[in-house]
Amino acid sequence: MKMDDHFMEQAIIQAKKAGAKKEVPIGAVIVFRDEVIGTGYNEREASQTTLSHAELFAIEEANKKIGSWRLEDCTLYVTLEPCPMCAGAIVQSRIKRVVYGAPDPKAGCAGTLMNLLDEKRFNHQVEVTGGILEEECGSLLRDFFRDLRRQRKTGDGLLPD
Repeated sequence: MKMDDHFMEQAIIQAKKAGAKKEVPIGAVIVFRDEVIGTGYNEREASQTTLSHAELFAIEEANKKIGSWRLEDCTLYVTLEPCPMCAGAIVQSRIKRVVYGAPDPKAGCAGTLMNLLDEKRFNHQVEVTGGILEEECGSLLRDFFRDLRRQRKTGDGLLPD
């Protein structure tokens, strides 16, 4: 889908903002009626809070923009498959669809380790499309962690002390 590529590119822009701040480069955007209503990128290192994930920032901004906690007709685009915390927030916010770039073999809860977004015991299920611009999304993460390992070896860590 051309629209999926377009909005994933917007999520990649958010991920690059995180990378520029020496954060793990993960970005997210929420779209309602072909308009971006929420954006976010990873900020855990700067904030030193567990909840500072791209998806949660995007959800919060979208909630404020439309004046409701329900994001029923929205699609969330995120560069990395959502973790269990974000998958729970996505279900709770009633997002209709999630589109992610790279799978997450360590914490992916949109189909890789499990699929919390399509858990029939919950009162809401989310449509999932994975692998959109997967190579570009994955390379942002691979490059970031390669550089981090290299800089740690030389004593020039990317992450703040």
